[in-house]
Amino acid sequence: MKFHTGSEPWNHAAALYVRMNVFVLERTIAMEDEFDDNDESDRVYVVAYSDDGQPVATGRFQTVDDTTMRPGRIATLKEYRGQHLGAQIIKALEEYGLAHGYTKSVIHSEMTAKGFYERQGYQVSSEPYEEDGVPAITLTKTLS
Repeated sequence: MKFHTGSEPWNHAAALYVRMNVFVLERTIAMEDEFDDNDESDRVYVVAYSDDGQPVATGRFQTVDDTTMRPGRIATLKEYRGQHLGAQIIKALEEYGLAHGYTKSVIHSEMTAKGFYERQGYQVSSEPYEEDGVPAITLTKTLS
């Protein structure tokens, strides 16, 4: 498995491919909700590529403010789940953030993924709410 962090058009396309399969086709989230104004052409994504070069997992990097980053749209194709790729995507996004001066990470998580993020060191920092029609919660982590 190879991980790439960047905003190249081919990496952007790979990230959107994974998200289309996971969120739109599998989870039936509306395309207009999944693909939003934050998917700019210079957006940084981490993508995991299989040994044969196929994109299999992804995550999106966003800036909240000068010290806070927001990983998002973490997704792994169904046949690659259980290999801890999501955790590796989060770690790569956090490493990118640290390298660029960010000290805090904030995640808007579906309630069903709350435990996953807690295992990555995130702590609940909000009451539950609805985002894109799905129950969600905000979690935060200090980066070091």
